[in-house]
Amino acid sequence: MSDISTTTGGRGITVPPPPVPPARKKVARVTGAVGPLGIGIATLWLSVIVVLPLAALTVASFGDGVAGFVDAITSPVAVASLRVTVVVSVVVAVINVIMGTLIAWVLVRDEFPGKRVVNALIDLPFALPTIVASIVLLSLYGPESPIGVHLNATQPGLIVALAFVTLPFVVRSVQPVLIEVDKEVEEAAASLGADNVTIFRKVVLPTLTPAIISGAGLAFARAIGEYGSVVLIGGNIPRETQVASQYIQQQIEIDRPAAAAAVSVALLAIAFVTLFALRVFASRGQRREEQAE
Repeated sequence: MSDISTTTGGRGITVPPPPVPPARKKVARVTGAVGPLGIGIATLWLSVIVVLPLAALTVASFGDGVAGFVDAITSPVAVASLRVTVVVSVVVAVINVIMGTLIAWVLVRDEFPGKRVVNALIDLPFALPTIVASIVLLSLYGPESPIGVHLNATQPGLIVALAFVTLPFVVRSVQPVLIEVDKEVEEAAASLGADNVTIFRKVVLPTLTPAIISGAGLAFARAIGEYGSVVLIGGNIPRETQVASQYIQQQIEIDRPAAAAAVSVALLAIAFVTLFALRVFASRGQRREEQAE
């Protein structure tokens, strides 16, 4: 573009043209979507790893027909093993909700020597083979207990073993949420005269509830399917300390795979219904909290 000339006071003044704004570059929007290919790969992998094995197990459970499936899951010993499993798992989940939340609180809010070591020990049950845990617990609480506490072949022994392997689920579910809790809200409640119990119940607990429920559901689901940690200390006494996983192994050993599969399906159904119900409850609670804000 040529310069523009004007005359002012008999002299020509050259005025440069206005600058041309640079062309805007197109910025690609990042949506995080993986597209049809990614969805297809994820669906295929989920089908191969989860859906197909569960479908095969369900088909195997009806190997003796519908009547055989009903007989397998309603036999007195099977019902007793499922009852022991569910009752003990519920007790373990409740204990871990209380103790796991307390441990998460201590790890987040308190400083003490060896905190990093304790924080690392929480994950030990994830890495430790569960049969090793059973051996350790049998050595500590078995017939030759060095501390004089005998829990082998008892339901309290089952509770201790399952509490050991499921504790990290609650702690690791609550801990990150507790880290993100806004302390200013707690300080404001304290400045208005609320005591520590009221602050925890009215301010902190509603925020932690979805995480606590999620951790409890995971702990319960792990407990009802646990085998290694209870195989020695539990004693495998039918109708008393025999859990469903031990009953399933027993059915396989006596060449009744259809019965073993049927009880496995019943166990999976209990776990799925429990997790689904807890997830719905936690989602509703979170929505109510968001609406209240």
